[in-house]
Amino acid sequence: MPHLVVLTGAGVSAESGIRTFRDTNGLWEEHRIEDVATPEAFARNPALVLDFYNKRRAQAREVAPNAAHLALAGFEEAPDWTVSIITQNVDDLHERAGSSQVLHLHGMLREMRSVKDENTIYACDGDIALGDLAPDGGQLRPHIVWFGEMVPAIEEAAEIVATADALLVVGTSLQVYPAAGLLHYAPDDCPVYVIDPHQPEVSGRRGVHYVVEPAGIGVPQVLRQLAVSSEQ
Repeated sequence: MPHLVVLTGAGVSAESGIRTFRDTNGLWEEHRIEDVATPEAFARNPALVLDFYNKRRAQAREVAPNAAHLALAGFEEAPDWTVSIITQNVDDLHERAGSSQVLHLHGMLREMRSVKDENTIYACDGDIALGDLAPDGGQLRPHIVWFGEMVPAIEEAAEIVATADALLVVGTSLQVYPAAGLLHYAPDDCPVYVIDPHQPEVSGRRGVHYVVEPAGIGVPQVLRQLAVSSEQ
């Protein structure tokens, strides 16, 4: 059974109303990335960082999956394909749409961990306050991979991409590494569909098809093509 692997980035969530910092002159909800999304920022002003992610978590609860999320979830029902999603997004919109195989490269808003232990993860549906401690006594922090931190799931993601029979790259600038390098793990004969109105360039690879559309239009379009091709 052919394997569809999908890499999704901020452009997918943006269509549900979650803003991206690359679309706002380097600001993310009026904050510099260096002030809210790095280990140094948390060490310098943990209350600000916690408040920032509390607001992001609340915002994510208020939005709904869009046509791209729903189309990908629906494609799991296709009899001829298996589907794996690797996302750079920290919201749970893929899961809420119904996708069952989702790997979050950069963590999740609805999870938290101790500053002393990155491997024990706790559910987080509300706010995290300064002084909220894990059982080990460490301050709780969002289970988010900040800029400058290692991406623990990257090896698993590379292994998944290496098994792809078709690869969709959706709503990502292909500028954030190591995630941007994942598409190069796809087999040489694997077609790659880059779906993004900004058409990020893929260098060093043949067989790349550009779909210059927003995710909500481009994803259903490509999935229809894949469904038809598998029936022939």
